[in-house]
Amino acid sequence: MLLEHIKELLPQLRSNATQAEESASVPKANVELLRSVGFFKALQPKAYGGLELNISDYAECVMTLAEGCASTAWACSLLANHSHGLGLFSKEAQDDVWGADPATLVSSSVAPMGKYQEADGGIRLSGKFGWSSGCDHAQWAVVGYMGVNEIGQPGPCYALIPRSDYTIMEDWDSAALSGTGSKTLVADDIFVPAHRCESLLGLNVGMSKGFGVHPGKIFLLPYSPVFSLGFAAVAAGIARRTLAVFKEKTSNRVRAYTAARVAESAAACMRLAESTCEVTAAIELLRKDWREMDSGCDAGKKPDPEQVLNWRVHQAYSVKMSIAAVDRLFAAAGGGAWFRSNELQRLFRDIHICGNHAQTDFDIASLTYGKHLMGLATSKEDY
Repeated sequence: MLLEHIKELLPQLRSNATQAEESASVPKANVELLRSVGFFKALQPKAYGGLELNISDYAECVMTLAEGCASTAWACSLLANHSHGLGLFSKEAQDDVWGADPATLVSSSVAPMGKYQEADGGIRLSGKFGWSSGCDHAQWAVVGYMGVNEIGQPGPCYALIPRSDYTIMEDWDSAALSGTGSKTLVADDIFVPAHRCESLLGLNVGMSKGFGVHPGKIFLLPYSPVFSLGFAAVAAGIARRTLAVFKEKTSNRVRAYTAARVAESAAACMRLAESTCEVTAAIELLRKDWREMDSGCDAGKKPDPEQVLNWRVHQAYSVKMSIAAVDRLFAAAGGGAWFRSNELQRLFRDIHICGNHAQTDFDIASLTYGKHLMGLATSKEDY
C-alpha cells in the first residue's frame, strides 16, 4: 500500500526537484507529502505508532521515491531509516524522542568526528558533524565520536542529541544531490546522558541498551545494513529513471547535421539494451539481499557476520553497476543533456555522488570482502 502511495507522489516530487536544488534542502512540501502517506513510520516501532514494514517493502519504496527526486529519496530515507536505529537505543532514549510526539524525525552524522570526555552520568561532547542529510526537518540528531565499546575497546560510538544542543551551519553547496540539505551540525561542550549513547559494535551485534525492547522482527537486524540500504536503493532508482528518460528523449531526437533519427541507430538501441540489463542485475542483486534479510527476520534469527559482509559488498557493487549503466546512456544523450532543464544531467550528477559515500565505496567494500575471502583478519567494524 505504501508503495502505491509513493508512486502517486512522483509527479509532484519531480516538479519540486528544481526547488530542492535551488534551496539546497528538501522542500517542506515534499516532507509533508511523505509524512501524509506514512513513509516516516515505515521502520518505526509499532509501540510508537510505526508500521515495522519488512525490508523488501520498505526498500522498494525508497527505490521508487528516487525516481521522483533523488535528493528527497536520499535525505528522507535516512530520516526514516533512523527509526530502526533508534529502536535499538535504550527505551528511555526512545521516549525522549518519541514520547511527546511520535512524528519526531532524527537526522545523523555518524562519522566519529566528535571529541568527548567522560562525565558523571554520561559524556560531554563537542564537534562539527558534517553531511547531516535532511537535518532541517529533524528535531534530534545521532552524531558520531570515537569512544569505548561494550567490550572495552576503542571504536565508533553514537550520541543522540536534541536540536536545542546543536546549531546547523548553512554550508551545503554540492554539485550533486544538491537538495539533500546535508549540512554541518555544531555542538559545543554539551552533556549527553549515558542512556542516549551507544556503540556501533553494540548496535551491530545485539549488545545495545535497547536490543530486545521491541518484539518486531526487523529489530533483529543490525544497525549498519539497514542504515546503508537506502544508498544503493536510491542509486538503483536513479538508474531506473534514467532508462525511462533516455528512451523518451531519444525517441524524439534527431541528429543536428544529418536529421537522422537517433532512436533508429544501432548504437542507441545497443546502449539502452545493455544498460537495461545492467540496471536489472543491480536491482535483483539488492532484492536478493532484501529477501534474505526478511527471511532471517521471519525465522527469528540474527544475521551472521558473513551475511552482513555480503550485504555490504553487494550494495556497493550494485551502485557501481547503476553508475556504469547511467554513464553509458549519458555519453550517447547528446549535448542537450547538459542543459539544466534536462532531467538527465541531474540524474547523471546525482548517481555519481551516490558512489562516493563510505558505505558505497566499492574499493573499500571489496577490500574488506576480499580479505574475508582470503581468510585474512578483519575488524568487527567491517561487518
